[in-house]
Amino acid sequence: MRKCIRIFSVICFFAAGAVLMLLMIGYVRIPDVMSVNEFDKINVGKTYVCQALVNTSSEKRNTDEYITSVKLFNIFPVKDAKVTVTQRKYVVPGGNVFGIRLYTKGVMVIRIDGVTTSSGNVSPGQKAGLKEGDMIISVEGVSITRNKELSKLFAESGGKTLEMQIERDGHIKEIEFTPVLADDSSYKGGLWIRDSTAGIGTVTWYDREDGVFAGLGHAVCDVDTGEIMPLSGGDIVEARVTGCYKSTSGSAGELCGVFSSGTIGKLYINSSAGVFGVLDKYSDTAEVLPLALKQEVVEGPARIICTIDENGPAYYDIEIKKIFKSASTGQRNMTVKVTDERLINVTGGIVQGMSGSPIIQNGMLVGAVTHVFLDDCTEGYGIFAENMLDTAKNISALEERKAS
Repeated sequence: MRKCIRIFSVICFFAAGAVLMLLMIGYVRIPDVMSVNEFDKINVGKTYVCQALVNTSSEKRNTDEYITSVKLFNIFPVKDAKVTVTQRKYVVPGGNVFGIRLYTKGVMVIRIDGVTTSSGNVSPGQKAGLKEGDMIISVEGVSITRNKELSKLFAESGGKTLEMQIERDGHIKEIEFTPVLADDSSYKGGLWIRDSTAGIGTVTWYDREDGVFAGLGHAVCDVDTGEIMPLSGGDIVEARVTGCYKSTSGSAGELCGVFSSGTIGKLYINSSAGVFGVLDKYSDTAEVLPLALKQEVVEGPARIICTIDENGPAYYDIEIKKIFKSASTGQRNMTVKVTDERLINVTGGIVQGMSGSPIIQNGMLVGAVTHVFLDDCTEGYGIFAENMLDTAKNISALEERKAS
């Protein structure tokens, strides 16, 4: 009898441990916010069950929200999560390269130097407390959008202390800045600044209903400071690939591209999820694919669409190796590996310029390539297409604001 009790106790101990482990795994892996298309069921795995609790919508709209209780074996509570029911989104997959001309909101300080004066080397920027990555928004109430505008204000200051408005870490700050008389008899600030940037990337998708497009899957950042460049405006231009520098271990390759003369759209958003805007011309009859929700993405075979030569977009085989479903934002939602020898032979794997290449799985657009791993250039990160869609939804409001 005692032996049976001991065996039963051991079984209960291990069963309790297994239940606790599954509860912890479910709590970490199941996101706090989930989306589901209408008429579809929430899929959180075979061992977990969702039960709707509270409808949080005040009125019937295109989306409906409710709170669901997730339980292990429909017995043990794991967590409550918010579920948004939406209509399935259909988009045109990209894969073609495009050129970016981006203009900053203000000018970015990328380096602070001294100015050679009759009394020695002086740094007005250091005295004023400026830092690399600061955005200079205005001087003496005058908005600054170009380098030459700031240089002119310094030159005409006569050495007077100027009231300068800057943005740092998302906060506006007022400082005093005093240009100094250089040994060439002109007033200078000793600042290296940037007001624009340019490059190429890959279109992830566009909406044939309104021309809204998404690309890159990550932000355009300043090459010197690494800061996301605040966007005041920008253009999308036609581009073509002229060659490719192959990726090797420890060094990312790069697509070589040139801009064509035509502007094909406007940029409205530069964010951690990519760049977003509206195309001037697009096909309203192009074939569309359903855009997958993050819980519909699975580990296993997939394909990407990218352009690596003058022949235009083509499909290449990859594998989605790992998915981070708890990462509700950001561009590192999955790891991918290029398995197509055709692509590896030309590019070595993933190269700069391929960012934004759409990832297709099970007939759906599930995400985009964003980064390359330098220790193995056949592997890199990807972002969920759903995360990009969430950012693209803000474009209509931005268009209305600029139009007014």
